[in-house]
Amino acid sequence: MAGNEGVYEFAKNLAHEHAQVIPVSVFVAVLCLCFVVGHLLEENRWVNESITAICIGCIAGTIILLVSKGKSSHILRFNEELFFIYLLPPIIFNAGFQVKKKQFFRNFLTILMFGVIGVFISTSIIAVGSWLLFPKLGFVGLNARDYLALGTIFSSTDTVCTLQVLHQDETPLLYSLVFGEGVVNDATSVVLFNAIQKIDVTRISGANGLRVVGDFLYLFFTSTALGIAFGLLAAYALKTLCFGRHSSIREISLMVLLAYLSYMVAELLDLSGILTVFFCGILMSHYAWHNVSESSRITTRHVFAMMSFIAETFIFLYVGMDALDIEKWKITTLSLGDSLGIYSTLLVLILLGRAAFVFPLSAISNYLNRRATGSSSLSFKHQVIIWWAGLIRGAVSIALAFKQFTYSGVTWDPVNATMITNTIIVVLFSTLVFGFLTKPLINYLLPHAATSTLNRKESKDISEDMNLPLLSFDESAETNISRAKDNLSMLMERPVYTIHSYWRRFDDAYMRPIFGGPLANQSTA
Repeated sequence: MAGNEGVYEFAKNLAHEHAQVIPVSVFVAVLCLCFVVGHLLEENRWVNESITAICIGCIAGTIILLVSKGKSSHILRFNEELFFIYLLPPIIFNAGFQVKKKQFFRNFLTILMFGVIGVFISTSIIAVGSWLLFPKLGFVGLNARDYLALGTIFSSTDTVCTLQVLHQDETPLLYSLVFGEGVVNDATSVVLFNAIQKIDVTRISGANGLRVVGDFLYLFFTSTALGIAFGLLAAYALKTLCFGRHSSIREISLMVLLAYLSYMVAELLDLSGILTVFFCGILMSHYAWHNVSESSRITTRHVFAMMSFIAETFIFLYVGMDALDIEKWKITTLSLGDSLGIYSTLLVLILLGRAAFVFPLSAISNYLNRRATGSSSLSFKHQVIIWWAGLIRGAVSIALAFKQFTYSGVTWDPVNATMITNTIIVVLFSTLVFGFLTKPLINYLLPHAATSTLNRKESKDISEDMNLPLLSFDESAETNISRAKDNLSMLMERPVYTIHSYWRRFDDAYMRPIFGGPLANQSTA
């Protein structure tokens, strides 16, 4: 009898193991299909990897729905913790590791305005607009925190489609602005989302608003500082311990683990892991990458890019499957007309919320980055491209929506289910429609000759800024005072480029000798 029970338990455990292995195997097979189809469509710039994954996800979801006789369209159940702990870190770290640092920090002030101030403006417009319009469309049941969270959910951009059309070498200025804003925007949206969860929505006042801003600034700067600390720690360890003399595997492993550890420590300290791992990636690329062997340099770039690529494809594939989640659609109580009204309202608010900050902040950026001749750095056509680039919503929006309106991917509340389906529809529509129109719009607005002229002017101005002298303790006080006046005048005239010039000189004099890397005149990064 005891033997029969043992056999029964063994069979039960084996069946349970198969029940877990089979869905994972099927999902991995579909992932492989995404890579194959993406390769076959490589020359077609109209259909990028995210659109391909979403379409295949929809097809796979339809097949699963038919096989299960309408019960489910899922192979795996989405878990927002899985996204934030395992899928998001490699995506954000690779973004920081692969970024062209010269262009990124040269335009850092503009990127910061778009990615931080812009999120606050967009969040406010989307939250207030939803609060005013949703009840008129017959959709009620959201509280104040839900509306504020809704603002952050739909302020998070996904610039993959635009970046696959823009070329980093041909349009470095626009590429760095779109890329940099996309990463900072995602980080800001998550930080602001977490800050909103802490406020008392029953007593919304000016003091509570200032507290949210204070919490955000604290999270932003402390998370950034933590990422810088981990990046410098990795660089110093690799430089002094010389792992490459014995094994390149150890130095690659150390980079990967320290990067992931930076994210996890930030989350344990209730900081923003996105910001931390992003700046850790920048610092590792700037210093640590130069302290490893040549083979490790090649390997790390491919390994980090591979991990990010798999994670991004995984997310978009699931979004395509989740669009056919019959359970959420059954729970939703709104009529088709009311649902279309909600979708349309959200899309209009996204358009207005982005326009409300891109064009005014571009004017401010042009003023701060003005040349001696007074010409603007961003024309109206470039501003339209930047506006369009941020209209697409993606993985972070999905993850934040699931975090706000579900519990481990499941909800039985009609209001919450409606918000999940709304988010999925907006992500699908913006990715497919806006994504398909990205290439013709950029080709129409951005002739190659104009961008080449802009880039040549950009390079000329930067080389002039690099001639600024630093103060020296070896020279007389009168000379330093005269030099300080000239530097202050240049700082007031062209603040962004002047600060960038000083940082490059400080980096060469103090940082690179300690943490590694070539001097500025030797660097091509």
